[in-house]
Amino acid sequence: MTQGAKATLLEVIALGPRDAEHAEEGGADRLELVTDIASDGLTPPDSVVEAVLEATELPVRVMLRDEDSFKPRDLATLKDTAKRLADVGAREFVFGFLTEDGEVDLDACHALADVLPGLKWTFHRAVDHARDVLAAHAALLELGCDTVLTAGHAGGVAAGADLLRKLAVREAGPRVLVGGGLRAEQIPSLREAGLDAFHVGSGVRTAGWDEPVDVAAVRRWAGLLA
Repeated sequence: MTQGAKATLLEVIALGPRDAEHAEEGGADRLELVTDIASDGLTPPDSVVEAVLEATELPVRVMLRDEDSFKPRDLATLKDTAKRLADVGAREFVFGFLTEDGEVDLDACHALADVLPGLKWTFHRAVDHARDVLAAHAALLELGCDTVLTAGHAGGVAAGADLLRKLAVREAGPRVLVGGGLRAEQIPSLREAGLDAFHVGSGVRTAGWDEPVDVAAVRRWAGLLA
């Protein structure tokens, strides 16, 4: 099945319950919950996870990332964190690691996925920083993630458009969630290529990251996918 056969998906980055409420009101389909956006998103505190789960009916994918890099600082502790967050109600997650050689770290990813049996997860944009990005996407077939967040290139969606189009017509693999410098004017051509899932953060924060998600901005993005 190609990407275009599925219903469209708009995922919005949330930092807390107010973001979650605004994203839901604006018509988002799913949230990615993180903290420390200056580090491109780290694992949020348990209390924030619980508050967001109480604030919204949307699916919430919780980031599992303990430092600003593409490898875990302490995998054992991150596994404990994952189990604890599952215990407080988290049912969807986001993570992904690379080796020192720039390949998908299958062992680390399997180790974390194994403590979350049956739960859905996204491999995040670490994939865009792999030594061979297309090969990294192929490696994800072994992992069991249902989604990959990708711009197709470390430089963002504009630079990765050709690879995104290749991913859109694959016969197998996790769903491609397009994000990373995504602009509204790029949506028509990406949808024409068969891509149907989109991830936004700063694009729905007209006043910047110090202010909550803008309901009207989410509505505009949702309207592009209607």
